Order: sequence, then structure tokens, then C-alpha cells
Amino acid sequence: MDPDLSPDQRLLRETTERFIEANLPLDKLRELIDAGGQVGPSYWRDGAELGWFAFLAPESLGGGSVSGDGVLDAVILAELRGRYLQPGTFIDTNLAVATLAREGSEEQRAKVVPTLISGEAAVAWAVADPAGDWSGSAGVDCEPTRGGYRLTGRKGLVVEAQSAQWLLVTAAAPDGPTQFLLPTATPGVTVEVLTGLDLSRRLCEVHFDDVEVDGSALVGTLGGAAAAVDAQLLLAGVLATAETVGAMQHLFDLTVQYCKDRVAFGRPIGSFQAVKHQLADTSLALEMSHAVASGAAREAQQDGRGAAHAASMAKAFVGDAAVELAHKCWQLFGGIAYTWEHDFHLYLRRLTTDASLYGSPAWHRERICQLAGL
Repeated sequence: MDPDLSPDQRLLRETTERFIEANLPLDKLRELIDAGGQVGPSYWRDGAELGWFAFLAPESLGGGSVSGDGVLDAVILAELRGRYLQPGTFIDTNLAVATLAREGSEEQRAKVVPTLISGEAAVAWAVADPAGDWSGSAGVDCEPTRGGYRLTGRKGLVVEAQSAQWLLVTAAAPDGPTQFLLPTATPGVTVEVLTGLDLSRRLCEVHFDDVEVDGSALVGTLGGAAAAVDAQLLLAGVLATAETVGAMQHLFDLTVQYCKDRVAFGRPIGSFQAVKHQLADTSLALEMSHAVASGAAREAQQDGRGAAHAASMAKAFVGDAAVELAHKCWQLFGGIAYTWEHDFHLYLRRLTTDASLYGSPAWHRERICQLAGL
């Protein structure tokens, strides 16, 4: 996303792109979609060897970034993952690693974090309620019991929960928002895979039916998860925006090449003035998306005072711009983009879903107002 990459970051990008092209390019992803399957554990373990889940963890826990700027390194990977429509819980697992490194108990840091960094296990972030409120305060209630806590309710828009070994759950407790890390196989937890627009990954609704958890599942303190959720929303917004920009760039590149190749009335359609105007407008929106996404990533890396504002601004702007870009590119492609065999619809589905995932543009605009005290 940022042309001013260090040599180490360029190497990270090149290595990761070669890995994706060798293991899960678009044609293999299509085969996976047609078969109704999901990527195997070797994909995650091999990706972990490239550092996919180590960027935001300290070296004392087995982590470490390539360049020393963990957030920016993760953003480089997120953009590539968006470009190639990669499935999985890359964002959720990274924010869980970052959270456990800061807030987790000694047991969680010693036993869980190493398995996440190595790719042996994954985390699904269960924070939104089924209606799309990402504040974490709705959907699941927490009731203290003699032996620990009881969780009741539902969480929605949980990415790939059916394949994750852990759930990072935010619940509303009497003392305030509280987070728990519990196995997906915990009795009373039911993962419902939803029928969604995006074919490259699965979204789930997770039901908690009087789920009993002990104190060891608590992340941080009872009622003290508000700051952790804010940090997670910031990181999720930055990485999700980077994924979206990667998909936007690839779709725009496809469209430009099509306009060069498609001939009508004896000349490439890209030579017509109306088509040039459409491409110019789309290119401008894409460059603006790159700029705000890059700015948000740098604010997050520096942990500046305006980081949360920048992340929400980027998520809101890029979410709207991505859907508009997809629609304009669709108009330029014409009828062929409607066909199942063409890759266009996979990107349209992904970008439309990205706009709502981790907070819709409207939700983030409201959040910006709240951050500004309005």
C-alpha cells in the first residue's frame, strides 16, 4: 500500500505473494468454493513460518516483526490477502495475539499464544451482535456464578468461527464489558454457519446457551474490557481496510486491462472518452483509499492520539468507496462480469461484505462523532 517500504518489508511482501500464488491462487480458491471445503492446517502452519501471526507479539512470547513496525508489516500481508481473496481468521487471530500479549493471564500467554503464533490454532473474534453493533456491549450477557461465569446470548458476523479453535468473546457483565477466551468446543456453544454473499470465507453466528466458564477464561479484569475492545476495533479496522484496498486494486487492474483488450467499433473501448472518464474517477477514489488506509496504518503503528479516529475514518471512507468502485468497474465490464466463470463477482461479493464487516461505514461515522465528543 505504501511505496516507501523497507528492504525487509519488500522481501516480506514478495515472499508472501509467492506463497499465496503457490498455495491458494484464485483458481484453487474457486475449486475450494465449488467443493464447499476450507483450507487445511498446513496452509496456516506454513503461513505462520513466514511470521503471519507473530508481528504483534513480543519476542518474549515467540513473536517479533520483520521490520520492527509490527502493524505496518501486518498491513502489508492484509493487502495481499485482499488482493488474492484469502479466507481465514488472519485479522481475528492477530488481534487476539496482541490482546493476550497485553491483557492475558500467565497461563493464556504461556499456553495459548504460542499455538496461535505457530499456526496450530486460530481465534474467531466474537464481538458484534447479530444486528451489527461492534461496540461489544450487546449480544451476550455475563452472569457471575460460584464457579466462574455464565454466558448467554448470540454474537453475529463472526469470521470462520466453524474452523477456529478459540473464541475471543465480549460479554456485558454487571460491572461493564468483559472478555473471555474459551474453546469453540465448550459445552453450550453452537456455531451456525450463515449463508452469506462472500463465497471466499464463511461468516457465522455463535450461540451461547448458559455456557459455564471458569475464571481462567477471563481476559483482563471483570468489567474492564472497554479499552481492550477499543484497541481491537482500531487494529481490525486498519487491517480490514488494507484487505479491502488490496481487493480494490486488483479489481481496478482487471478492469483497466479489459478496457485495453475489449474491442468495439474497431477500437479498444478504453480509447472512448466516456470510458476514460469512468476509469479516471475510479482511479481517483482508489488512490484516496490507498492514502487514508496508509495514514490509518501509520497512526496505529505510532499509537497516536488520533489513531482510533483515523482507523474509523479509513474504514468508513474505504467501505463506501469500495462498493462504488466495484459497481463502476462492473459497468465497464458489461455482461461478462455477470457470469459465474469470471472472477469479477468474487471481488464484488468480497468488497460488499468488507464494507459491513468490523463495522459498517455508518457505524464508524457514528463512532467518529463519539470520539469527538459530539
